[in-house]
Amino acid sequence: MEQKLLFEIGTEEIPAKFMPGILEQLKGLAEKKLQELRVPFASVTVFGTPRRMTFIAEGVEETQASTVVESKGPSLKIAFGPDGAPSKAAQGFARGQGIAVEDLIVRDEYVYAVKKLTGQAVIDLLPAFLVDIVESLSFPKNMRWADHDFRFVRPIRWLVALLDDKIIPIEITGVKSGRNTLGHRFLSKGEVEIASAGDYEKVLRDHFVIVNQNERRSIIRQQVEELAQKEGGIAEIDEDLLEEVVYLVEYPTALCGHFDDKFLSLPKETVITPMREHQRYFPVLTADGKLLAKFITVRNGNSEGLDIVAHGNERVLRARLSDAEFFFNEDRKIKLEERLEKLKTVVFQEGLGNIYDKSVRLADIAMTLKKNLNVKVDEDVLQRTALLSKTDLVTGMVCEFTELQGVMGREYALLDGEKPEVAQGIFEHYLPRFAGDELPKTDIGRLVGIADKLDNIAATFSRGLIPTGSQDPYALRRQAIGIINILVDGNYHLPLLKTMSAVLELLNVPCAKSGELLAQLQEFFVQRVKNMMSDQGIRYDVIDAVLNEKANDDIVDLFVRAKALAEYVETPEAAESIQAFTRVANLCKKAEGETIIRENLFVETAEKELYEAICRLQKETIPALVAYNYAEVLKLMNEVSAPVNKFFDTVMVMDKDENVKNNRLALLVQVKETASMVGDLSSIVL
Repeated sequence: MEQKLLFEIGTEEIPAKFMPGILEQLKGLAEKKLQELRVPFASVTVFGTPRRMTFIAEGVEETQASTVVESKGPSLKIAFGPDGAPSKAAQGFARGQGIAVEDLIVRDEYVYAVKKLTGQAVIDLLPAFLVDIVESLSFPKNMRWADHDFRFVRPIRWLVALLDDKIIPIEITGVKSGRNTLGHRFLSKGEVEIASAGDYEKVLRDHFVIVNQNERRSIIRQQVEELAQKEGGIAEIDEDLLEEVVYLVEYPTALCGHFDDKFLSLPKETVITPMREHQRYFPVLTADGKLLAKFITVRNGNSEGLDIVAHGNERVLRARLSDAEFFFNEDRKIKLEERLEKLKTVVFQEGLGNIYDKSVRLADIAMTLKKNLNVKVDEDVLQRTALLSKTDLVTGMVCEFTELQGVMGREYALLDGEKPEVAQGIFEHYLPRFAGDELPKTDIGRLVGIADKLDNIAATFSRGLIPTGSQDPYALRRQAIGIINILVDGNYHLPLLKTMSAVLELLNVPCAKSGELLAQLQEFFVQRVKNMMSDQGIRYDVIDAVLNEKANDDIVDLFVRAKALAEYVETPEAAESIQAFTRVANLCKKAEGETIIRENLFVETAEKELYEAICRLQKETIPALVAYNYAEVLKLMNEVSAPVNKFFDTVMVMDKDENVKNNRLALLVQVKETASMVGDLSSIVL
């Protein structure tokens, strides 16, 4: 008979940002450990609220699945003596496996113990299983409480463990499992009994807890959208904020609040940021994107007394917006250009000067990038953007609301009368700020953004602070990924090492140290490229083929090669060419010394034809290589597989004549190098 297993861990309030990862981990652990225990089940569903994490396993069988376990023992020579009697080794092995020595099976010159393990009652396995689940969970931050050594995300206050209507007895930090849970903190009084696992969602709903996070998300979205429409606007629903609010409430009810119209004279972001980042409110906009003097928040409770709740939220927001208004008005008294001097008081990194020094350096790096990329932009605008890019860091608004860096730089630059390209570049140079964030769209923003991130990475590396394992306090990996995404998005074919060398020179890194740092920086970026290609679903062997030891440092080029090669290896013609070129690569290992081809040493027609085919291929591929059309290059390579195969069928490479042998090896080296124009085809696994 199939059963339903319910396990709820009740805790004090868990940080909302932890919950998605916790539930994903809980689901994975439950499924994995049930499978390891050989417990048949249909599915596992997880639920989570601010103070509970739960999984329900459906279709759990009563009995553990039986299995046959086979263990390999000593060899036949060791297991039995000359007279055929079992040795001490065989007897010890059989005893350790819990079977009689005569039940050992002989196969492949070894003895084996074959045991059938009959499945136990699942209910007897569950206590240890549930404790194992709790102990296996990991969190970004842990707590200890009372005198317990046990660590968990928050103190555990109750446990519900039911197999249908039967309690699974466990105890953790003095808390014993049962069938009693807790409903809403304020709307439900006392403990709530769960008669059976199948009643879980309904019982909690009756006590003002919507335990299904997906249902809460839908309810919140619907309520916020409908309320905004009722107020004559459109709710701007940030998905990250919505996800956070889902795990801040157990029984959501949306309500609308208002603020003074005078705050609408502030830049839109200065109102939305404290509203969203500090108060978890959803802004309300007009159809054309203008901000209304309204906000929507979500209460953890019912609809009683919403006017009182709205009034309290309005008072808090009014104070926040008054602060923003004060800082904005104070900041407007000083132009961004006049703040350059103050940047000299802000340290960049230890031993690497201040932010003013960095700003001057960014202007130089941006000009280097312009030259290396041959991007046509106004040099004065580019340098002006780089010089002013960090000035908003010393404004009151950014000091109070750090999320507004770049945003306020853009707003203040426009108000100061700077060119719109400068203002937009100041904002864009911070992009992307996080995974999935927008990328800069202007060349000015891209160049200054790349310059800023390259400078940060090179400066930190020069101090020996290279990311290791999970340690990356300066977020260098994120910045490197940002550079790669900007390069790909802008189709910028950047000579990375040449540019990095210039950056290290501007950082006054000694020449003796630059070589080692460049190698480390190259490996750092190659690893990021490799990970990103893997995330895009590109095969590991294709990645290895493109990122070989002869790979260039043009990141965009590497991605183009990988995409073309990934598509090529799936074509029907690819297998024959790859096999041929792999055979060539294997023989090339025997080439020694100079690999100069001498046509007068060709003896067989096949080697002459192969040489002509390679020369023809090298000429025909030039236009495609210049245009980064690697799909065409690979298509042309297919034409060489036939001459290569004919060569191997009719030519003895390792000829007795040393000169002829070396000439043939030199020809194969030329074939290999030509075949590797896109990537090392011998790395491809067929």
